[in-house]
Amino acid sequence: MLSFKDIEINDQEWAKPMIAAGNLPACEYSFGSNFIWSKAYHVQIAQVEGMYVAKAGREEISFTFPVGGGDLKACVDKLAGYAREQGQPLRFHAVVESSRQKLEELYPGQFSFTSQRDSFDYIYNSQDLINLTGKKYHGKRNHINRFREGNWLFEPITPDNLSECMEMQKEWCVLNDCKNNCSKQAEACAVEAAFAHFFELGFQGGLLRLDGKVVAYTIGEPLNSNTYVVHIEKAYADVQGAYPAINQEFARYAASEYSFINREDDTGAEGLRKAKLSYYPAILLEKFTAVME
Repeated sequence: MLSFKDIEINDQEWAKPMIAAGNLPACEYSFGSNFIWSKAYHVQIAQVEGMYVAKAGREEISFTFPVGGGDLKACVDKLAGYAREQGQPLRFHAVVESSRQKLEELYPGQFSFTSQRDSFDYIYNSQDLINLTGKKYHGKRNHINRFREGNWLFEPITPDNLSECMEMQKEWCVLNDCKNNCSKQAEACAVEAAFAHFFELGFQGGLLRLDGKVVAYTIGEPLNSNTYVVHIEKAYADVQGAYPAINQEFARYAASEYSFINREDDTGAEGLRKAKLSYYPAILLEKFTAVME
Protein backbone atom coordinates (compact mmCIF):
# COMPACT_ATOMS: atom_id res chain seq x y z
CA MET A 1 0.00 0.00 0.00
CA LEU A 2 1.60 3.26 -1.12
CA SER A 3 1.44 6.23 1.17
CA PHE A 4 1.91 9.74 -0.16
CA LYS A 5 2.69 12.48 2.33
CA ASP A 6 2.60 16.25 2.39
CA ILE A 7 5.93 17.63 1.25
CA GLU A 8 8.12 19.02 4.03
CA ILE A 9 11.37 20.94 3.95
CA ASN A 10 13.31 18.04 5.52
CA ASP A 11 12.29 15.75 2.65
CA GLN A 12 14.84 17.44 0.44
CA GLU A 13 17.59 15.43 2.16
CA TRP A 14 16.46 12.22 0.42
CA ALA A 15 14.53 13.72 -2.49
CA LYS A 16 17.13 16.02 -4.05
CA PRO A 17 19.69 13.26 -4.79
CA MET A 18 17.00 11.19 -6.51
CA ILE A 19 15.80 14.16 -8.57
CA ALA A 20 19.39 14.98 -9.51
CA ALA A 21 19.90 11.39 -10.69
CA GLY A 22 17.03 11.88 -13.15
CA ASN A 23 18.77 14.93 -14.65
CA LEU A 24 15.56 15.94 -16.44
CA PRO A 25 15.17 19.37 -18.10
CA ALA A 26 11.54 20.10 -17.13
CA CYS A 27 10.80 22.54 -14.30
CA GLU A 28 8.58 20.03 -12.47
CA TYR A 29 11.70 17.99 -11.59
CA SER A 30 12.82 20.41 -8.90
CA PHE A 31 12.24 19.84 -5.21
CA GLY A 32 12.01 23.59 -4.69
CA SER A 33 9.27 23.90 -7.29
CA ASN A 34 7.32 20.96 -5.88
CA PHE A 35 7.61 22.44 -2.40
CA ILE A 36 6.52 26.02 -3.09
CA TRP A 37 3.60 24.98 -5.34
CA SER A 38 2.45 22.16 -3.05
CA LYS A 39 -0.59 23.99 -1.67
CA ALA A 40 -1.76 25.28 -5.05
CA TYR A 41 -1.51 21.89 -6.77
CA HIS A 42 -2.04 19.62 -3.74
CA VAL A 43 1.40 18.07 -4.17
CA GLN A 44 2.31 15.05 -2.08
CA ILE A 45 5.40 12.88 -2.43
CA ALA A 46 6.55 9.33 -1.87
CA GLN A 47 9.59 7.14 -2.28
CA VAL A 48 8.49 4.19 -4.40
CA GLU A 49 10.90 1.36 -5.22
CA GLY A 50 13.84 3.70 -4.71
CA MET A 51 12.32 6.43 -6.91
CA TYR A 52 11.04 9.93 -6.11
CA VAL A 53 7.45 10.51 -7.20
CA ALA A 54 5.28 13.61 -6.74
CA LYS A 55 1.49 13.30 -6.88
CA ALA A 56 -0.66 16.30 -7.79
CA GLY A 57 -4.41 16.90 -7.70
CA ARG A 58 -7.31 15.71 -5.61
CA GLU A 59 -10.30 14.64 -7.70
CA GLU A 60 -8.04 13.77 -10.65
CA ILE A 61 -4.58 12.67 -9.62
CA SER A 62 -1.42 12.48 -11.72
CA PHE A 63 2.22 11.78 -11.05
CA THR A 64 5.57 13.09 -12.16
CA PHE A 65 7.72 10.58 -13.98
CA PRO A 66 9.68 8.59 -11.36
CA VAL A 67 13.32 9.63 -10.94
CA GLY A 68 16.18 8.09 -9.01
CA GLY A 69 18.25 4.95 -9.08
CA GLY A 70 15.49 2.45 -8.31
CA ASP A 71 13.46 -0.05 -10.34
CA LEU A 72 11.37 2.00 -12.77
CA LYS A 73 9.04 -0.82 -13.85
CA ALA A 74 8.35 -1.92 -10.28
CA CYS A 75 7.64 1.70 -9.40
CA VAL A 76 5.24 2.23 -12.30
CA ASP A 77 3.45 -1.05 -11.52
CA LYS A 78 2.90 0.07 -7.92
CA LEU A 79 1.65 3.47 -9.07
CA ALA A 80 -0.77 1.75 -11.46
CA GLY A 81 -2.11 -0.30 -8.55
CA TYR A 82 -2.42 2.80 -6.39
CA ALA A 83 -4.33 4.63 -9.14
CA ARG A 84 -6.72 1.68 -9.53
CA GLU A 85 -7.41 1.79 -5.80
CA GLN A 86 -8.44 5.43 -6.29
CA GLY A 87 -10.71 4.42 -9.16
CA GLN A 88 -8.55 6.23 -11.73
CA PRO A 89 -6.22 5.32 -14.58
CA LEU A 90 -2.50 5.77 -14.09
CA ARG A 91 -1.68 9.26 -15.29
CA PHE A 92 1.70 11.01 -15.57
CA HIS A 93 2.17 14.72 -16.26
CA ALA A 94 5.25 16.66 -17.42
CA VAL A 95 6.54 13.66 -19.36
CA VAL A 96 9.45 14.69 -21.57
CA GLU A 97 10.44 12.79 -24.72
CA SER A 98 13.12 10.62 -23.07
CA SER A 99 10.64 9.57 -20.37
CA ARG A 100 7.94 8.93 -22.99
CA GLN A 101 10.31 6.55 -24.76
CA LYS A 102 11.03 4.67 -21.52
CA LEU A 103 7.33 4.19 -20.84
CA GLU A 104 6.76 2.98 -24.39
CA GLU A 105 9.65 0.51 -24.10
CA LEU A 106 8.41 -0.90 -20.80
CA TYR A 107 4.70 -0.85 -21.69
CA PRO A 108 4.42 -0.96 -25.48
CA GLY A 109 1.08 0.39 -26.64
CA GLN A 110 -0.31 0.65 -23.10
CA PHE A 111 0.00 4.43 -22.70
CA SER A 112 -1.61 7.19 -24.71
CA PHE A 113 0.42 10.40 -24.92
CA THR A 114 -1.08 13.85 -25.31
CA SER A 115 1.13 16.87 -25.93
CA GLN A 116 0.29 19.77 -23.58
CA ARG A 117 1.32 23.05 -25.22
CA ASP A 118 0.44 25.22 -22.23
CA SER A 119 2.97 23.31 -20.14
CA PHE A 120 5.91 23.50 -22.58
CA ASP A 121 9.01 24.95 -20.90
CA TYR A 122 10.90 27.85 -22.48
CA ILE A 123 14.60 27.02 -22.41
CA TYR A 124 17.15 29.59 -23.55
CA ASN A 125 20.86 29.62 -24.21
CA SER A 126 22.19 31.34 -21.12
CA GLN A 127 24.58 33.52 -23.11
CA ASP A 128 21.68 34.79 -25.22
CA LEU A 129 19.92 36.13 -22.11
CA ILE A 130 23.13 37.51 -20.66
CA ASN A 131 24.43 39.29 -23.77
CA LEU A 132 21.26 40.05 -25.77
CA THR A 133 23.34 40.39 -28.92
CA GLY A 134 21.98 40.76 -32.43
CA LYS A 135 19.14 42.55 -34.15
CA LYS A 136 16.42 40.36 -32.64
CA TYR A 137 17.21 41.68 -29.14
CA HIS A 138 17.39 45.33 -30.20
CA GLY A 139 14.12 46.20 -28.45
CA LYS A 140 15.19 44.50 -25.22
CA ARG A 141 18.45 46.44 -25.16
CA ASN A 142 16.58 49.72 -25.71
CA HIS A 143 14.25 49.05 -22.77
CA ILE A 144 17.17 48.12 -20.54
CA ASN A 145 19.07 51.24 -21.54
CA ARG A 146 16.08 53.36 -20.59
CA PHE A 147 15.99 51.67 -17.19
CA ARG A 148 19.71 52.26 -16.69
CA GLU A 149 19.30 55.97 -17.28
CA GLY A 150 18.02 56.09 -13.71
CA ASN A 151 19.81 55.56 -10.40
CA TRP A 152 19.67 51.77 -10.41
CA LEU A 153 21.41 48.93 -8.58
CA PHE A 154 21.33 45.12 -8.76
CA GLU A 155 21.77 43.14 -5.53
CA PRO A 156 21.68 39.43 -4.73
CA ILE A 157 18.89 38.55 -2.30
CA THR A 158 20.33 38.20 1.21
CA PRO A 159 18.89 37.97 4.75
CA ASP A 160 19.28 41.76 4.92
CA ASN A 161 17.06 42.63 1.93
CA LEU A 162 14.69 39.64 1.70
CA SER A 163 11.97 41.51 3.60
CA GLU A 164 12.05 44.32 1.02
CA CYS A 165 11.25 41.80 -1.73
CA MET A 166 8.37 40.50 0.36
CA GLU A 167 7.02 44.03 0.72
CA MET A 168 7.35 44.60 -3.02
CA GLN A 169 5.45 41.35 -3.66
CA LYS A 170 2.58 42.56 -1.44
CA GLU A 171 2.40 45.86 -3.27
CA TRP A 172 2.62 44.10 -6.66
CA CYS A 173 -0.35 41.94 -5.66
CA VAL A 174 -2.41 44.98 -4.70
CA LEU A 175 -1.60 46.67 -8.03
CA ASN A 176 -2.41 43.51 -9.96
CA ASP A 177 -5.60 42.59 -8.06
CA CYS A 178 -4.32 39.20 -6.87
CA LYS A 179 -7.24 38.71 -4.47
CA ASN A 180 -9.70 38.46 -7.37
CA ASN A 181 -7.57 36.22 -9.58
CA CYS A 182 -7.22 32.54 -8.69
CA SER A 183 -3.97 31.96 -10.59
CA LYS A 184 -2.35 35.06 -9.06
CA GLN A 185 -3.51 33.95 -5.61
CA ALA A 186 -1.89 30.55 -6.17
CA GLU A 187 1.31 32.20 -7.34
CA ALA A 188 1.31 34.54 -4.33
CA CYS A 189 1.05 31.48 -2.09
CA ALA A 190 4.03 29.92 -3.88
CA VAL A 191 6.03 33.14 -3.52
CA GLU A 192 5.23 33.28 0.20
CA ALA A 193 6.52 29.72 0.62
CA ALA A 194 9.64 30.54 -1.40
CA PHE A 195 10.47 33.53 0.78
CA ALA A 196 9.66 31.69 4.02
CA HIS A 197 12.12 28.88 3.18
CA PHE A 198 14.40 30.73 0.76
CA PHE A 199 17.76 29.84 2.25
CA GLU A 200 16.76 26.38 3.49
CA LEU A 201 15.80 25.44 -0.08
CA GLY A 202 19.07 26.72 -1.47
CA PHE A 203 17.36 29.31 -3.64
CA GLN A 204 19.21 32.23 -5.18
CA GLY A 205 17.66 35.56 -5.99
CA GLY A 206 18.31 39.05 -7.20
CA LEU A 207 16.63 42.42 -6.97
CA LEU A 208 16.75 45.74 -8.75
CA ARG A 209 16.56 49.08 -7.02
CA LEU A 210 15.62 52.35 -8.64
CA ASP A 211 16.34 55.39 -6.49
CA GLY A 212 16.74 53.01 -3.57
CA LYS A 213 13.35 51.31 -3.96
CA VAL A 214 13.03 47.64 -4.92
CA VAL A 215 11.24 47.56 -8.28
CA ALA A 216 11.95 43.98 -9.40
CA TYR A 217 13.08 40.66 -7.98
CA THR A 218 13.60 37.10 -9.18
CA ILE A 219 14.16 33.66 -7.66
CA GLY A 220 15.86 30.58 -9.12
CA GLU A 221 18.09 27.57 -8.54
CA PRO A 222 20.13 25.02 -10.48
CA LEU A 223 17.77 22.51 -12.14
CA ASN A 224 20.15 19.87 -13.46
CA SER A 225 23.75 19.46 -14.59
CA ASN A 226 23.55 22.06 -17.39
CA THR A 227 20.37 24.06 -16.74
CA TYR A 228 19.37 26.82 -14.32
CA VAL A 229 15.66 27.39 -13.62
CA VAL A 230 13.95 30.70 -12.84
CA HIS A 231 10.91 30.06 -10.66
CA ILE A 232 9.59 33.56 -10.00
CA GLU A 233 10.15 36.97 -11.60
CA LYS A 234 8.28 40.13 -10.69
CA ALA A 235 8.65 43.80 -11.64
CA TYR A 236 6.45 46.87 -11.63
CA ALA A 237 4.87 47.20 -15.05
CA ASP A 238 5.10 51.00 -14.99
CA VAL A 239 8.90 50.94 -14.54
CA GLN A 240 10.15 50.81 -18.12
CA GLY A 241 12.80 48.18 -18.66
CA ALA A 242 12.56 46.64 -15.20
CA TYR A 243 11.53 43.20 -16.48
CA PRO A 244 14.24 42.78 -19.14
CA ALA A 245 16.81 44.34 -16.80
CA ILE A 246 16.17 41.89 -13.92
CA ASN A 247 16.13 39.05 -16.46
CA GLN A 248 19.55 39.99 -17.81
CA GLU A 249 21.20 40.90 -14.51
CA PHE A 250 20.07 37.73 -12.76
CA ALA A 251 21.12 35.55 -15.68
CA ARG A 252 24.55 37.13 -15.53
CA TYR A 253 24.76 36.74 -11.75
CA ALA A 254 23.42 33.20 -11.29
CA ALA A 255 23.46 31.28 -14.56
CA SER A 256 26.63 32.18 -16.45
CA GLU A 257 28.15 28.77 -15.68
CA TYR A 258 25.14 26.91 -17.08
CA SER A 259 24.46 26.20 -20.75
CA PHE A 260 20.72 26.79 -20.48
CA ILE A 261 18.14 28.75 -18.51
CA ASN A 262 14.67 27.25 -18.08
CA ARG A 263 12.08 29.99 -17.57
CA GLU A 264 9.24 27.51 -17.09
CA ASP A 265 5.94 27.43 -18.97
CA ASP A 266 3.37 30.07 -19.90
CA THR A 267 0.26 28.33 -18.46
CA GLY A 268 -1.54 29.27 -21.69
CA ALA A 269 -1.61 32.96 -20.76
CA GLU A 270 -1.43 34.94 -24.00
CA GLY A 271 0.63 37.84 -22.64
CA LEU A 272 3.10 35.56 -20.90
CA ARG A 273 3.48 33.44 -24.02
CA LYS A 274 4.21 36.50 -26.14
CA ALA A 275 6.78 37.73 -23.61
CA LYS A 276 8.59 34.41 -23.40
CA LEU A 277 8.65 33.92 -27.16
CA SER A 278 10.13 37.41 -27.53
CA TYR A 279 13.36 36.09 -25.97
CA TYR A 280 13.68 33.41 -28.69
CA PRO A 281 13.96 30.13 -26.78
CA ALA A 282 16.58 27.67 -27.98
CA ILE A 283 14.26 24.84 -26.93
CA LEU A 284 10.50 24.78 -26.55
CA LEU A 285 10.41 21.71 -24.35
CA GLU A 286 7.51 19.46 -25.29
CA LYS A 287 5.79 17.76 -22.37
CA PHE A 288 3.14 15.07 -22.50
CA THR A 289 0.38 13.70 -20.34
CA ALA A 290 0.64 9.91 -20.35
CA VAL A 291 -2.41 7.80 -19.46
CA MET A 292 -2.36 4.03 -19.15
CA GLU A 293 -5.10 2.55 -21.32
